[in-house]
Amino acid sequence: MKNLMNSVRLIGNVGKEPQIKDFGNGKKVATVSLATSEKRKDASGKYIEHTDWHNLVFWGKQAEVVSNYVAKGLKIAVEGKLSHRDYTTASGEKRYVTEVVVNEMAFLNGRKALQTASGEDENLPF
Repeated sequence: MKNLMNSVRLIGNVGKEPQIKDFGNGKKVATVSLATSEKRKDASGKYIEHTDWHNLVFWGKQAEVVSNYVAKGLKIAVEGKLSHRDYTTASGEKRYVTEVVVNEMAFLNGRKALQTASGEDENLPF
């Protein structure tokens, strides 16, 4: 149980195409939005679907895998830690961001969905 401190596990669908940033010194970062949904009862007792959006961050080799194999709509599972940061916009506004820095990722749609998403049939990372 040593890794339960600041641990997040999510399963959901990728909401948009990954954004990749290459820092030029061999470091890459990929960001992805992930949608998780659940059914809840509203005040009248009717079930409604509620969706939460999560910002995911992948570094290094994982960023490379994301850039090659992750696409909008793909179902993935991730494990990572919460990270909070802030920044100031050009107009002087302070903004706050909460992200999940991913340590591990699994593809849940299967190999066929990965082939469709990547356009490749070989050299998959597993």
